[in-house]
Amino acid sequence: MNILMLTSSYPKYVGETTAPFIESIAVALARRQHTVHVVAPYHPDVRRAPIEHGVRLHFYRYAPHRALNVYGYAESLRADVGLRQAALAAAPFALAASLRALLHLTRRYQFDLIHAHWVLPNGAPALIAARLRRLPLVVSLHGSDVYLAYKGWILALSAAAVFRSAGAITACSRDLCQRAVRLGAPPERTIIIPYGVDAHAFRPDPRAGVQVRAELNLPPDTPLILAMGRMVYKKGFTYLLDAMPHIRALHPRATLVLAGYGDLYDELKERARRLGVEEAVILPGRLPRDRAAHYVAAADVYVVPSVRDDAGNVDGLPNTLLEGMGAARPIVATCTAGIPDIMADGVHGLLVPERNPAALADAIARLLDNRDLAARLGEAARRRVLEELSWDATAARFEEAYRRATM
Repeated sequence: MNILMLTSSYPKYVGETTAPFIESIAVALARRQHTVHVVAPYHPDVRRAPIEHGVRLHFYRYAPHRALNVYGYAESLRADVGLRQAALAAAPFALAASLRALLHLTRRYQFDLIHAHWVLPNGAPALIAARLRRLPLVVSLHGSDVYLAYKGWILALSAAAVFRSAGAITACSRDLCQRAVRLGAPPERTIIIPYGVDAHAFRPDPRAGVQVRAELNLPPDTPLILAMGRMVYKKGFTYLLDAMPHIRALHPRATLVLAGYGDLYDELKERARRLGVEEAVILPGRLPRDRAAHYVAAADVYVVPSVRDDAGNVDGLPNTLLEGMGAARPIVATCTAGIPDIMADGVHGLLVPERNPAALADAIARLLDNRDLAARLGEAARRRVLEELSWDATAARFEEAYRRATM
């Protein structure tokens, strides 16, 4: 098939960590002999070739002034709960430019369908282009878009209009699918397609533990707890920090590595200081993909403390969960969003209630105390990835969605 994708985020250069799942979906489809064109907004940091890994990339310019280059790339929302004023100002220019890019490409090439990632903001321009070119439309939901649709009736109506016209709607979790249906997505056209993970990149590495501890100037036997992701409220990192005093009471040398970037970086650093665990918390900032995989493989316990934040935003399915599973790490995760769809409690890891530092601390301590249990859970998690959660399996599920949309 010839597929035209519209997205508002894409890794800006090889190894960069903005929406890597979009690139993984596109590359996996290209590997299955589909022709994939990706349309994304320009960003000053973009360093991509016109064709990479078989995917043809098109970055459209939209900003009349450089100060408005703030559309997409996880920069439009402040801590993932509120729209930035500059992003609001840039949106009309970006939406118009994205539609022009779609119309330009559909004049040059013959496509079988248009695939829009994030119903907000990309559903509307994709829908207009699909109607004008008489092409089927597929829409994929990733979490923040459905959250935005609940924030105002105009946004909800826009999402509902796109849903009615889409031949297929995909969601990465059952929770996200149910919320989309409440907004008007037809249940019979809504499909759950979980993300995949590169099990070669995120894999067990017995050498990583010593190497990462040496890099961090930690003794080789330091109990290492790791969490990573964008530093926004829905990731739940504040609750993991709140768990650290209890963890340190049981394991005095335990160290938390909290890797990532975002609006809450300074706030989280200050929280660690106020809790008296500043010396036990390392914030290395944004890690490139290869270094992130190395750090994941080094962890004694890998934590995914996601929550539904005070504004109602919640992850669709945290990619970090799948990466920890791929590396066969013993995982503690919260029972929220798409996590229970992928990880069964006591089988692939330990699930705890969200916003519960005591439960997080107890589960982490349990895995630090019981290395046999930790190893068993990690091995089961990796088996699940190898058997069901590869990007090739995800691409096959998207092929089925495309078939439905084009029937």
